[in-house]
Amino acid sequence: MAGPATEDRNPLFADLDLWPTDQAVAAMAREQAAAAAAVEPEAEAIAAAADAAAARLADGSGRLVHVGAGTSGRLAVQDGVELGPTYDWPESRWAFALAGGAEALLTSVEGAEDDEGAGEAAMRGLGLGTADVVIGVAASGRTPFTVAAVRAAAAAGALTVGIAGNAGTPLLAAAAHPILIETGAEVLAGSTRMKAGTAQKIALNLLSTAIMLRLGRIHAGLMVAMRATNRKLRVRAAAMVGEIAGVGAAEAQAALERAAGDIRTAVLLAKGLDQAAAEDALRAADGNLRSALAALPSGSRSL
Repeated sequence: MAGPATEDRNPLFADLDLWPTDQAVAAMAREQAAAAAAVEPEAEAIAAAADAAAARLADGSGRLVHVGAGTSGRLAVQDGVELGPTYDWPESRWAFALAGGAEALLTSVEGAEDDEGAGEAAMRGLGLGTADVVIGVAASGRTPFTVAAVRAAAAAGALTVGIAGNAGTPLLAAAAHPILIETGAEVLAGSTRMKAGTAQKIALNLLSTAIMLRLGRIHAGLMVAMRATNRKLRVRAAAMVGEIAGVGAAEAQAALERAAGDIRTAVLLAKGLDQAAAEDALRAADGNLRSALAALPSGSRSL
C-alpha cells in the first residue's frame, strides 16, 4: 500500500508552532533521517537506471539531461553542475530543463511548472536522440512540465529516468526507469523541500555517482577524473598519483605536471609510459584507469 502523499498533512505535527524550538528541531531531524532511509529500498532500481544510462553514454556522444521544477529542479541542476569538476564530465554533454528557465534557479517563477508545452519545447530544443539520458525529478510525480518533458524525451528515443515520491503517478509511468521514494507527509504540509528534497538529493547523488563509476571515472574509491582547479585539489591529485602509481611525492608531482593535471594520464606516466603511450593506453581502455593499468606489462605495481 502506498504511503501518505507528499502533500498530505501529518497530524503528528498539527501543533508544531506551539512546541519548544529544541523539540521541533529534533523532530524535524528525525524526519530527515527517515527520508534518507526511504532511499535504500530503491537501491536496485537506481543501480539498474545507472547501468542503462552508462551504456547509453559510453559511446562519448550522448548527453545527460536533468529536468524538474521548483526545489526538485534546482536539486537536479545542482547534481548536474557538479559532474564537471568532480568527474571531468564535459559541459557539452550536460543540459538541464528547469521550469521557468535559468531565472528559476534564483527566484520562483509562478505557474512555470504547469506549462506542459514548455517541457515539450525544451526537449525538442535539445534535439534528443537514442544516445541521450533524461532524468526527471518531481516530488509529487505529477508536475506537468516535468512529465511532459520526460514523455517527449522518451518519444525522441532517449533513455528516461523518473524520480518521484508518490506511487502510481504520471512521471513514474512515463519513465523507462521509475524510482519511487516514498517519504510521506512532511512536517510542514506540502513543503517538499524538506523530506522529499532530502531523499531526492540522495537519489540523484547515488544515480550520478553510479553512472560515473560504470563509465570508469572512479578508481579504487578515488576521484581520478577530478579537475584539479585549486591548490587543495592539486595537492589531492598528486597524492592520488603517488598512491596509485607507487611513487614518491616529487615524482608524482612531476608526472602530474607533465600530464597537464590529468590524474589518470599522470599515473601511467609515473609507471614509465611516455605521453603518447599513456594517452593511447587510456584511449584503448575507454578512459578506465584500472583497465589501462591491467594492460601494462606484468610486475607493474598498481592499486
